[in-house]
Amino acid sequence: MSRSDEESTIGTRTGSIEAIHVASGTGGDPEPRESVEAVAGRGLKGDRYYRGDGLYNERDDLEPSDVTLIEAEALAAAAADYGVELDPGAHRRNVTTRGVALNHLVGERFRVGEVVLEGLALCEPCGYMASLADAPDAATALEHRGGLDARIVDSGTIRVGDDVVW
Repeated sequence: MSRSDEESTIGTRTGSIEAIHVASGTGGDPEPRESVEAVAGRGLKGDRYYRGDGLYNERDDLEPSDVTLIEAEALAAAAADYGVELDPGAHRRNVTTRGVALNHLVGERFRVGEVVLEGLALCEPCGYMASLADAPDAATALEHRGGLDARIVDSGTIRVGDDVVW
């Protein structure tokens, strides 16, 4: 599929990128970034998944993700509904979005800045994330709203403030 054909499959609904985080190793502290290079089939430069060091949301029927996303609205709901307030990046997801219903993007291609992603599966929270965040209720608070595992289809740069188009 050519890039122009690919773009024609992406709709016109838009949201935005609110934050970007990478962690250099498994269990490493997430570091905020204003921008990051996304490499198809590898992940985000500087992140644990790019280097193959991350603990994946492994499933027999699904390839490991290159990037993970979470909704700012889900984080606000976790705080409101469960009193779970996570520090920036403590959710262990790479990209925080606003105005994007990530659960609806499983199996869909969408654009983040100049990068094309494909949603693979919901990124359900785990006890490991909750322990690193020192928030025992975080996995429960983010159940079914823990974000999206995605693969990078077309490489490029993702920047804070970029549009998300699906």
